[in-house]
Amino acid sequence: MSKDLIESVKKLREITGVGFKDCKAAIDETGGDIEKSIELLRKKGIAKASNKMNRTAAEGLCLLEEKNGEVSIIEINSETDFVAKNKDFISFCKEVSDINFKVKADLEKINKTLMKNNLAVETNLTDLIAKIGEKITIRRAVFFDNKNGDNSFYIHGAVEENIGKIIALIKTSKKDENDTGKKVAMHISAMSPLALEEKKLDKAIIEKEMEIIKAELLNSGKPADMVEKIAKGKINKFISDNTLINQVWIMDPKKKVSDILKENNIQIVDYIRYKVGEGV
Repeated sequence: MSKDLIESVKKLREITGVGFKDCKAAIDETGGDIEKSIELLRKKGIAKASNKMNRTAAEGLCLLEEKNGEVSIIEINSETDFVAKNKDFISFCKEVSDINFKVKADLEKINKTLMKNNLAVETNLTDLIAKIGEKITIRRAVFFDNKNGDNSFYIHGAVEENIGKIIALIKTSKKDENDTGKKVAMHISAMSPLALEEKKLDKAIIEKEMEIIKAELLNSGKPADMVEKIAKGKINKFISDNTLINQVWIMDPKKKVSDILKENNIQIVDYIRYKVGEGV
């Protein structure tokens, strides 16, 4: 067995929790495609959907800046967590985060902006890569202004003030005495909703999930006439589990996020959740 094949099987086992034999068979059948292998194992009913399936090898930091009610976030990736703890890397990230706030998350402007040493960000980035010997990328950025609502955020796994591995940012219609925005940001950080509500959920995601659910039901021996009915119930649960307002409230399982918003007379204007390396 080749080294590449062994590594692929190992990665698939880590992501799905499925045994070596089934993982190897899936890798063989899909020509080594990890994503297709996960899908195949799910269709066969061997693997279940889990947060582990979103794991990636990408490392780095998410950084936040806040001033006068405005907030920016930027994600800067490295290949290893060792580099993410490097003083030069962290120093570079902090200065770029400050620039990100000033240019309102315009990645093109970030790259061209001069840093304290009078060299552009893109030049300093190249120099840092050469010095550390590892690929470093400025991946994505977002800026929430202070108009049309109130911004709240939560940082999970903070390594320093306003620096962490997961940052959830939310804009609510107003700020209240219960600090509801901050609490919902904490919920978003933990529960990772795919969208605010069903109509904002990518239809392609729903269609793919329905395809997998039906294939799994058929492979489990369920009669064809029952598959549609069961699949409908499962897809409704998937939608509920992955849309913010329909999720079970993390601080009280008897309530949903929508109940908390109603109790405090608050609406969600927008939200974003950054997790280092997710989707890379």
